[in-house]
Amino acid sequence: MPHYIAIIEDVGPETAIGIWFPDLPGCFSAGDSVDDAFRNAEEAPALYAEGECEEGRSLPVPRTLSELRQDPKAAEDIRDYMVALFPLPERMEHVAEQPTRRWTTNQAHHALRQDGAKAGGAEW
Repeated sequence: MPHYIAIIEDVGPETAIGIWFPDLPGCFSAGDSVDDAFRNAEEAPALYAEGECEEGRSLPVPRTLSELRQDPKAAEDIRDYMVALFPLPERMEHVAEQPTRRWTTNQAHHALRQDGAKAGGAEW
């Protein structure tokens, strides 16, 4: 199961806690507390994967923390903030594993519903 590194930015009590994924451009989440931000961020990679799937794109291969530290765009954030690993839910692994396959919206939604039912998760 692919895991993506998330950067958790907590700059103080007056702002929301932000979470973003350096390997998933534009994928982010937030919450009023660290716990809220983590709960909200659990679904962010799946929603990102669904969008990529609908566009016929595959997900980038997740980099290790060591690899991200070598990336000038991520190195400072990794040094200054907390990091966490978030797994890509099983229902969306096909997007990472089959980069040449184009999934229709119906196929993506079907995969999401199947995994949600299997895990007792939310309806899609």
